[in-house]
Formats: sequence, C-alpha cells, structure tokens
Amino acid sequence: MLFSLNQLFPSLNKVVFLDDDIVVQRDLSPLWEIDLEGKVNGAVETCRGEDNWVMSKRFRTYFNFSHPVIDRSLDPDECAWAYGMNVFDLEAWRKTNIRDTYHFWLKENLKAGLTLWKFGTLPPALIAFRGHVHGIDPSWHMLGLGYQESTDIESVKKAAVIHYNGQCKPWLDIAFKNLQPFWTKHVNYSNDFIRNCHILEPLYDR
Repeated sequence: MLFSLNQLFPSLNKVVFLDDDIVVQRDLSPLWEIDLEGKVNGAVETCRGEDNWVMSKRFRTYFNFSHPVIDRSLDPDECAWAYGMNVFDLEAWRKTNIRDTYHFWLKENLKAGLTLWKFGTLPPALIAFRGHVHGIDPSWHMLGLGYQESTDIESVKKAAVIHYNGQCKPWLDIAFKNLQPFWTKHVNYSNDFIRNCHILEPLYDR
C-alpha cells in the first residue's frame, strides 16, 4: 500500500505517514512547511547519531554485500533512513519510477532465493527511494524504544514522535518498563477493542 500512495490519493500533494507502533507527542503541522527541496521522502537519517545501536545504520546493516548483485549495485557506506514517520511529497513522487524500482528489486530478491537482504520492508525501500530522500531533524522522529532500555528519557519527552520499533512493543510484557508509560498513558483500557486484544493495564499504572 505504501508504494501506491501517490495513486491512492491523486488529489493530495503531500501526506504524513505514521506507523502503527508510534506515539505522537506534539503538533505535527509544521512538517507541512519543511522544504524537501524537490525530494519525495522527508525522513530521519539513521547514520548520523551518537547511538551506536539505533542511529548508526548504513546500507551494510541491511544488505548482503557478499552477493554480487548487491556488491555491484550499492554502496555499503550509504546512509539509511527511518520508516515510521515520513513526509511524502506526492507531486514529486509522481514524477519518479520509485514504485517500479521497488517491484524490480523484490523480483531480484526472489530470483536470488531471498538472499539479497534481511527480512523486512525497509531494505527494498532504501533502494527504491535512493536519491529521493531529504533528511529532517531527528527530534521529529525518535527511534529505538523497542530495542534498548537505555534510551535517554529527556530526549523521549522532547521528541515529536516516538517509535517503538523493535521487539519490545509497549503493549507486551517484554516492554521496557521505563519507556512503556509514554504509550500506556494514552490507552483507554475500558475500550472493547483493547479488552478483546487482551491488552491489560500494567501493574505500575494502577
């Protein structure tokens, strides 16, 4: 669906994409004013932070550079970027072949026996959006709340969007207890849908 956004919304010029494991903590309307300088995708780049686990991702993190197809096509030092909170300029997108590039690489990976990259949707998107990404300030989108417990709490509080990417989702028992309340404080535990999903209020919130 993501790679059909420009076709699904033919009357829209721009959209903000939000993943399902994020929390919005402040007004996102200023995102509309960011000059993407003709690029399609406004995203936080993940190779420029001091965090060696979450914010040090380059193409070598995702792709199998021992495979000749990848080795001759990509640069292992190229900076990666984050899904989860993205600004897409649909007008700029309509002038590209991003969708075709994405599908081409999905087919190449099938031909290679699914050995070109690790599982996930980000690797083929990294290829498809190459040259079409404009880096935005990291305070718009803070990553890694599902990866590591040592996330800086003050930075979490200040971020516009916090992202529980990783296995330790805030609705699971394995969630990091110091990071879970940023999600649980917004949950209506009496809601029928929440109850049917067996999402229970953490003991420390009671």
